Amino acid sequence: MSNVADAVFAHGSAHPTRVAVRAGDLEVTFGELRDHVASYAGRVRDAGIAPGDRVVLIAPTGAEFVAAYYGLHAAGAVLITMNVMATAAEVDYVLEDSGASLVVAWHEAATAAGRAAEGRGLPLWALPPLPARPTDDAAPVSAPVDRADDDTAIIIYTSGTTGRPKGAELGVGGIGALVEAARHQLQFDPTTDRNGTALPLFHVYGQLMVMHIAISLGTPVSLLHPFDPAAMIAMIREHGLTFVAGVPAMWIAMLHVAGDAGRDDLASVRVASSGGASLPAEVIDAFERRFGVRLREGYGLSETSGWATSSPPGAEPKPGTVGRAVHGMRLEVRDAAGRPVPTGEVGEVWVSGPIVMKGYWNRPEATAETIRDGWLRTGDLGTLDSDGDLRIVDRLKDMIIRGGYNVYPREVEEVLHTHPDVVEAAVVGVPDPRYGEEVAAAVVLRPGATLDAEELRRWAKERLSAYKVPHLVQVLPALPKGPSGKILKRALDRDALRAAPPS
Repeated sequence: MSNVADAVFAHGSAHPTRVAVRAGDLEVTFGELRDHVASYAGRVRDAGIAPGDRVVLIAPTGAEFVAAYYGLHAAGAVLITMNVMATAAEVDYVLEDSGASLVVAWHEAATAAGRAAEGRGLPLWALPPLPARPTDDAAPVSAPVDRADDDTAIIIYTSGTTGRPKGAELGVGGIGALVEAARHQLQFDPTTDRNGTALPLFHVYGQLMVMHIAISLGTPVSLLHPFDPAAMIAMIREHGLTFVAGVPAMWIAMLHVAGDAGRDDLASVRVASSGGASLPAEVIDAFERRFGVRLREGYGLSETSGWATSSPPGAEPKPGTVGRAVHGMRLEVRDAAGRPVPTGEVGEVWVSGPIVMKGYWNRPEATAETIRDGWLRTGDLGTLDSDGDLRIVDRLKDMIIRGGYNVYPREVEEVLHTHPDVVEAAVVGVPDPRYGEEVAAAVVLRPGATLDAEELRRWAKERLSAYKVPHLVQVLPALPKGPSGKILKRALDRDALRAAPPS
């Protein structure tokens, strides 16, 4: 029996003066965090929220999110975290699908959440800035509610690239296994390591891979909201961060930040982790040249609590790979029939282990399709080398079939990123009467650049087989991104790409 909030109480008693969270000018010690969490859990208990009841939490990255998050867990609630920019319709869908009993929303984001909650006849609690305590007279809890390992702790709603979003159920034991994998893999020292991120905490990457692992292992975590590349560099320098996590868009923005920021600013960093999407090799190399830090790619999904692979402890990351299966996990690459493929061949990535989700909330058919004999089908294409290092080729659904040839968008994007004027690139397939699909690219240029589409195609032709070259190129001021900073290819205007002048 255990609880996601156990570590807050343990560290609050053993190290009450150690800093737990830094956010802006606010510092919260483990002792203070424990007191906030205990008070909030008492309020939840007295409101009649029983263990296993679903509660929606809508709050930005900050200390307030951390305190409410662990307070709800300590009371035994199942947490569903949502973006502060979610519309009333989006919140309403999650309330209906999950059968939630309560909505907790940041005071500045309570309008849409309030409309959805009112429409469902549910209570809405506004979340005020710390250090305010709950106004109720509820007695604080003395310890978190005991929960079984197979109890659901968190429901993370997936982005829903097809159909409506599905809720991935993450179990109490699975989240505990995630922390144990991190203890083995990352080898944090709570007396010297300091974590930090500007990732949204409602997303599995920021929530579990950064915030929860840091709090569980007793290391301080610095939080930045909203993300700003110069502010992120300043936070790393001023807080002496040793572990920093972000998505490719963040690292790219930091790489291109104006001014003379460089190696001295990131001198404390021993691990810089990138996830959420593939990171172009050119960006990794350029970031190391400027800041002296080698970005490490890992791999995971909401369905795997945000983690599945990373570089082995003490090892240098192998270029082009996302590392090996983390402690306690297994990894295979399989063909369409579910059979393992030979080393080096492309197939779908399957993962197995204790941190894999229980299933999709109230979706038995989708669960059966995704989890087979304890193995999760990721929907990603990849290869395994002789050392067990995984190379992600692309999303299975993103693969382009042009005239019978397979084109992997990531490979094309890597080449486009090597052009000195290209900052970001997204490659997709668009319908074509002759080839079935045509390769199309949307690119963002560095400030002041005036790159011609035909020049970019010539660049690609020198580095790619003819069938892989984007025949449709569109220059955009920005690419559509989700709240975590991941490029949303599904949001690209396919009609506009089709109308781009062909080569």
